[in-house]
Amino acid sequence: MLIQPIDYFLVAWFTLAAASTLYVGIDQYRNNPEPVVMKWGFILVTLYMGPLGLLLYVLADKEPRPGEHEDFTRPLWKQGVGSTIHCVAGDATGIILAAVITATLGLPMWVDLIVEYVSGFAFGLFIFQSLFMKSMMGGTYLENVRKSFLPEFISMNFMMTGMAPVMSFLMMGRDMRAMEPTELLFWGVMSIGVIAGFILAYPANVWLVARGLKHGLMTLRSQTTGTSNREQSAHQRQATSHNDTSHGGKSSRHQMKTDATTTQIAALGLVSVIALAIGMAAPANWLNLTLSARDVGGVIMPQGMIMDRDTPAEAMRDMAATHPRRVTASYDLAARGDRELPFRLENGIKVFELRPSVIRWQILPNVAVDAYAYNGQIPGPRIHIRQGDKVRINVTNSLPEETTVHWHGMILPNQMDGPAEITQAPIEPGQSYSYEFTATQHGTYFYHPHAKPDRTQALGLYGALIIDPANPADEVQADHDYVIELQEWLVRDGLTYPSMPMDGGMPNFFTINGKAYPSTETIQMKVGKTLKVRFIGTNNGFIHPMHIHGGLFEIVARDGETLAPSARFLADTINVGPGQRYDVVWKAQRPGKWLIHCHIPHHTTNNNVEEKGGGGLMVIVDVS
Repeated sequence: MLIQPIDYFLVAWFTLAAASTLYVGIDQYRNNPEPVVMKWGFILVTLYMGPLGLLLYVLADKEPRPGEHEDFTRPLWKQGVGSTIHCVAGDATGIILAAVITATLGLPMWVDLIVEYVSGFAFGLFIFQSLFMKSMMGGTYLENVRKSFLPEFISMNFMMTGMAPVMSFLMMGRDMRAMEPTELLFWGVMSIGVIAGFILAYPANVWLVARGLKHGLMTLRSQTTGTSNREQSAHQRQATSHNDTSHGGKSSRHQMKTDATTTQIAALGLVSVIALAIGMAAPANWLNLTLSARDVGGVIMPQGMIMDRDTPAEAMRDMAATHPRRVTASYDLAARGDRELPFRLENGIKVFELRPSVIRWQILPNVAVDAYAYNGQIPGPRIHIRQGDKVRINVTNSLPEETTVHWHGMILPNQMDGPAEITQAPIEPGQSYSYEFTATQHGTYFYHPHAKPDRTQALGLYGALIIDPANPADEVQADHDYVIELQEWLVRDGLTYPSMPMDGGMPNFFTINGKAYPSTETIQMKVGKTLKVRFIGTNNGFIHPMHIHGGLFEIVARDGETLAPSARFLADTINVGPGQRYDVVWKAQRPGKWLIHCHIPHHTTNNNVEEKGGGGLMVIVDVS
């Protein structure tokens, strides 16, 4: 699934990489006179580096006209390209294979880097250098291992110096899908890493070729071409080193000679080790390299979240975006939340069913959130019962993570209260749990999760619990009754994150009953009639001063408790904090359109923009 702009770029990039690799492979085997090992070197590097590999092949290695390969590849910079291609093809292949295996096994990133280095070095030395080059170098396999060890060690060190920080910072950056081999982004990071490794390894390879320590580009012609068979390094001919002549497709020993001093080699080797140490260890100053792909699970972090070497995987998972692949149903703008939840009677017990799941919920005509919802509604369905009712609520978890339900403000048996790990084990994905109690109170309450509520409630898990009094006279009467549930949302680049009052978690959308103005409902009433508004603080981390235009309202209940007449008071604004509930009664005194809204102006915008006079936490009361 393509869920981020980078995904579309990667599709285009790898399409070009595939086309480039196909061209290089066909042209190498049809037209380019060089050994098989170099043919595969360019093919693999083009596969990893895409059009850049094609560019290197055309500029440095592709024979421009028949019979010109030797002269065309003679310049030292091209010989350096050939040597680096050979290095990258072997080393990068080993590194990438190791990265796939370690990610699948769930090994920490720091172990991953070490395994990748060992694998890359081993593959480059024992396979690409000593085995595939044996026919050109001559001697036994072990002799070739000994001769190739030092130049391969130096080249691999610079290669990994480039790849290690690229992989660390990009894989453990904001979009951690890059740690999953099943994701396109993983291969995009590998491609960038190979390019970085090539750039850092190239200068060392130029020097190694110039000093006769490594092979550069070579030419291999068969007898059918009309020229004698030669398998040789063009730069080595230029440097008057030994030229080989092959017969019948088999070459004589390729005895390389070097004029490099021990001091020069030791100095370059030391610098390569220092560079490698920096490349491997430096990222640990900024990243938590103890984490693995299995720990973070391909999550995507919000922009601006502070992540350092102490940030645990659990914090990353809590702050991460809802993965669009988890969405099981989509609802358009016409869908409404807070619909009354039906029940069935079983032996005098009212039985309700709740199922939290991941849905896509429209809050504005052009804005949807990937949310967690009870029964496909935001807010969740209203549980409406009467004081004295015996109830059972069966909760079946269809979320990708654990959950519980807390009945906020209710007095009930402790094991029914809902805090995970305290009064009950969390409800794991696919499992169910039944809450059973008798409603001894009446008033305005609500329900929400008490397992990872900073994430799951912020993503939409909440709903109203309205309990009528056993004695109807205990209810403060009004002509209209309206519930307002408040919520904040963070939506960026098409992804939905749990909004929190912290770096990277600040909200940019706000909803009343699951919709943002101008998509909120309009309350219709007549002059002289009264409206009871039940403000419920389902908001997760912010206080909302809720204000009603057109006159004062009377606060008649707080946190589910009806206030005595002498304790009631008039106001036009009430601060609704997380978890708080206020019942207020407002009288329509004059006709017109009167607003109920949060008095923090930012909270009445949609992504900082006003639409039709406002946005976010606004509802119109239309009085006629």
